[in-house]
Amino acid sequence: MSGSSLLALIDDIAALLDDVAVMTKVAAKKTAGVLGDDLALNAEQVSGVRAERELPVVWAVFKGSALNKLILVPSALAISAFIPWLITPLLMLGGAYLCFEGFEKIAHKLMHSAEEDKHNHDELVKAISAPDTDLVEFEKEKVKGAIRTDFILSAEIIVIALGTVEAATFLNQSIVVASIAAIMTIGVYGLVAGIVKIDDAGFYLIKETATNAWGSFKRALGRGLIAFAPWLMKTLSVVGTAAMFMVGGGILVHGVPGSHDVLHSAEQWVHGIPAIGGVLSVVTPTLLNAIAGVIAGAIVLGVVMLGSKVFGKKDA
Repeated sequence: MSGSSLLALIDDIAALLDDVAVMTKVAAKKTAGVLGDDLALNAEQVSGVRAERELPVVWAVFKGSALNKLILVPSALAISAFIPWLITPLLMLGGAYLCFEGFEKIAHKLMHSAEEDKHNHDELVKAISAPDTDLVEFEKEKVKGAIRTDFILSAEIIVIALGTVEAATFLNQSIVVASIAAIMTIGVYGLVAGIVKIDDAGFYLIKETATNAWGSFKRALGRGLIAFAPWLMKTLSVVGTAAMFMVGGGILVHGVPGSHDVLHSAEQWVHGIPAIGGVLSVVTPTLLNAIAGVIAGAIVLGVVMLGSKVFGKKDA
């Protein structure tokens, strides 16, 4: 009898873990839209720090991020347990913020020239290089800014993850949300540490003095890494922005009653197009979500800018 009870317990645990694995995979896919932006933002946050201080700064931000998760995860689970109706509005708010953040980046690119951005970057480098600059205080400010950014992005990730398991049991919600928080924290800052040291690895390799084929390969690899580092940052930023529109727009669209039927109808309509209908039917929902995200981001940014002008005039 005890043997059968043990087998039943093992079966229950296996079923639970299987459910959690599936839900975690779904939640990870949903939150992946924030990941690219999170990587780019955090890597940018530690730029300007001395090379030997980059990893300590990343470690300091990692600890701050872990503390953010210790605050946000229990708070999200408490909301799920006591005021579950708040999950959907928070999810919609998170989706709107994602769209706003993505469109703000596009607006910045349109409103500021490359020369202006380069000038601002050069001014920052000049300020850091000044003899009277307190590098310790500068580093602390970098860490504080990165942790604030992480708190916002972590809140988005956790709300999105919680929204994907809204109908699950509280135990499953707890495991999935905690797992996503841990995976994202370790994964993001592990990758950030690697990204900020790519150019250092390149400089190390090009110092190779051997004249044989292996030495030539190492120097060529070093030059490639140095050229690759800024390209990677730009790619992460672009992919992250696009993903923010797709994920944020998807959240907002699915929160609108009847949106599923509209997406299904559009999918069916494009499926009937000869030759390319099958491919179009796959990408159409994502494309419509992204378009909705761009529109929502433009609206939210417009409201924020209008509000800033109105309240700015009142403060003046």
